[in-house]
Amino acid sequence: MDLNQFLTEWHNDSDRLLVHTSGSTGQPKPLWVEKRRMEASAHITCRFLGLKAGDSALLCMPLDYIAGKMMVVRALTCGLHLISIPPSGHPLSHPLPLEGDGERPLPLEGNGGRLAGGRLLAAMVPMQVYNSLQVEEERRRLMSIDHLIIGGGAVDDRLAEALRTFPHAVWSTYGMTETLSHIALRRLNGPDASDWYTPFDSVSVSLADDGSLVIDAPLVCPQVLKTNDRAEVRDGRFRIIGRQDNVVCSGGLKIQIEEVERQLRRHTATPFMMSKCRDERFGEALVLLVEGTTEEDMQALCRQVLPKYWQPRYYYAVDRLPLTATGKPARQEAECLVSRLRGQES
Repeated sequence: MDLNQFLTEWHNDSDRLLVHTSGSTGQPKPLWVEKRRMEASAHITCRFLGLKAGDSALLCMPLDYIAGKMMVVRALTCGLHLISIPPSGHPLSHPLPLEGDGERPLPLEGNGGRLAGGRLLAAMVPMQVYNSLQVEEERRRLMSIDHLIIGGGAVDDRLAEALRTFPHAVWSTYGMTETLSHIALRRLNGPDASDWYTPFDSVSVSLADDGSLVIDAPLVCPQVLKTNDRAEVRDGRFRIIGRQDNVVCSGGLKIQIEEVERQLRRHTATPFMMSKCRDERFGEALVLLVEGTTEEDMQALCRQVLPKYWQPRYYYAVDRLPLTATGKPARQEAECLVSRLRGQES
């Protein structure tokens, strides 16, 4: 979908808009959402960040998913100047366009100069941020963004550390398509950096009996939403542990896939992901998929840095890790791939 298509849909007579989930745990699903709730979400975010009419918003993610759509809605609803550039892994490879004449929020064209005034909001996925950090000029442009919000996937410790000294606000977001993008933010840099997400004023969180996060965000979601994320809640804030369906029950032990990945990413920049498979002896077993190196290298590293009960039982080198269109691990696809590699298809 391009910007003109989205604007046509936004301005038509319908009070609803069709969006699709990201597909990180299966096939993307269609979802009809109310435009008034998208507008409410836009106001909530801009109010939390202190953004006002005349500030700017950078659109550098696809409009096929909620994150890209909501950046446009924030511009339209809150009077932000919209800077639209083609989605890519290096969104800051060219200078940002000049600000427009201030008459109305519009997609801006051109690729020279600096923003004439106001603050700049940008939303990126972790991969875009990581890539930008590898090129000095792109890193400089990244550091000039007043509010950088990162969503669509977990921000690992290495990336968070690289952003910790940035001069302007860098945020990790928590949300999903059903909540019309994020409902909570946590700072990644400065004195307020934290592992805990702060929900917006209109949002409350709690835990279900199984430890899953429950979200009550009446302005953006008509029903209370029980998520699939295991979490801790303290003083109204929350910390994500991992997804319920990413727990591996192996030999009587419950292993959270994301916790293993976080620990291992502190010691390697090699692309990898954890998955699981059926195992005759242990019930389920942890599996590591690695891209760009041999399984023997990763096995040696795991033996060195992981507790014994977190060490994968099986290792496979693959040409490409299963990822969604927004760069998140495609867990269901990964499990299917592991089943094929192990000859376990049913």
